[in-house]
Amino acid sequence: MRVVDLIAKKRDGLNLSEQEIEFFVEGITTRAIPDYQVAALCMAIFFQGMDRKEISNLTLKMAHSGEIVDLSGIQGKKIDKHSTGGVGDKTTLVVTPLVASCGVKVAKMSGRGLGHTGGTIDKLESIPGFNVNLKKEEFIQQVNKIGLSVIAQTNELAPADKYLYSLRDVTATVDSIPLIASSIMSKKIASGADNFVLDVKTGNGAFMATVEEAFELARTLVGIGKTVGKETIAYITDMNQPLGRLVGNSLEVQEAILTLNGEGPEDLVELSVQLGSSMLVIAGCSANESEARKLLESKLRSKKALQKFAEMIEIQGGDRRVVDNLDLLPQAKYKYDVKIAREGYVTEIDTKEIGLSAMKLGAGRGSKDEKIDLAVGLEMRKKIGDFVRADERIAVIYSNSQDVISGVAEKIRGAYKLSSVKPAYHDLIYGKVTSKDLE
Repeated sequence: MRVVDLIAKKRDGLNLSEQEIEFFVEGITTRAIPDYQVAALCMAIFFQGMDRKEISNLTLKMAHSGEIVDLSGIQGKKIDKHSTGGVGDKTTLVVTPLVASCGVKVAKMSGRGLGHTGGTIDKLESIPGFNVNLKKEEFIQQVNKIGLSVIAQTNELAPADKYLYSLRDVTATVDSIPLIASSIMSKKIASGADNFVLDVKTGNGAFMATVEEAFELARTLVGIGKTVGKETIAYITDMNQPLGRLVGNSLEVQEAILTLNGEGPEDLVELSVQLGSSMLVIAGCSANESEARKLLESKLRSKKALQKFAEMIEIQGGDRRVVDNLDLLPQAKYKYDVKIAREGYVTEIDTKEIGLSAMKLGAGRGSKDEKIDLAVGLEMRKKIGDFVRADERIAVIYSNSQDVISGVAEKIRGAYKLSSVKPAYHDLIYGKVTSKDLE
């Protein structure tokens, strides 16, 4: 079997067999296939696509290119939640303790941030002492004990995907639904959970720019789950503005704690409860989403979810006092109010620009080895539909360097569009896809 024949076959719009895909993935894992041929096949897939069988085969072969985490030592169903990435998306920090407080086991492996989107592991590491690198035995033991653990993905998890992604990133083939879907689900399957709830972001701050593209990706992800026998639900949610009001690692932990304490922004609360409801249903904890929602709302009111978050912090070596004293989180030296000269209703926010502005402050990384500043970030004082008076504050910059503040402030002002007419209601959740929708 020759790689050049696979490239030609896919270039001409033909389907690759399971054996051909296995050969390709093995060649990626062992580095037997040179970069230029891997890149050529990725480009052929980018233009010609893959059918559901090809995508499922690619996903499974990549999942099995490394360790498959065995979570059978954890009692009960293990439910995982994943987001395709956005700005200010701290739902994992809210949803996981919320669901665990209802008795569902949540054993989650998360990644670090890259580019303008944040990473859950970086956010958790802003909690003093928090250990994201538990051994597998410790991970399983903790989930059995308190029902919750969130740790960093190991290097042994889907190594073929890691290598493939690094090449896609520099060959303009990231935005391919077959490659995105197989990348996400290969890691999810290798992580060992039983069922998945997925949050597929769409908008100017997401990989999927249009709702139609996001629904296509959601259907593909759910289809893979169905093929491998893991119930999967995918929500299509908005990323045309940051989620919540705080962007940046320690700032997002702060907002998650406020949310678990009953003081969170409406959009973050609503999305977290909706994702959590589906997690309870597919775990068999609730009969339907209405029942699940009532249970989750009761856990928020009683502060049981906040207590569960504090419990996870403590058992993973962190300072649980942060839930009562947010000043114990990393604090930026400088605070700067961003004001805008004109007035009107906010009709649009360039969310990617907001994410890049946070990166400029040091909250994000351009390469996987780049060091980030856990204390810095942005507070969005005005969101879509809000009215802004002339010279009113629209955002707050938290920075450890005065040199970057003026440039970041200008970028933020440019990210806002105002109008004299109030915009129509802004959807948060566009819909969801389940396996039944594929029948």
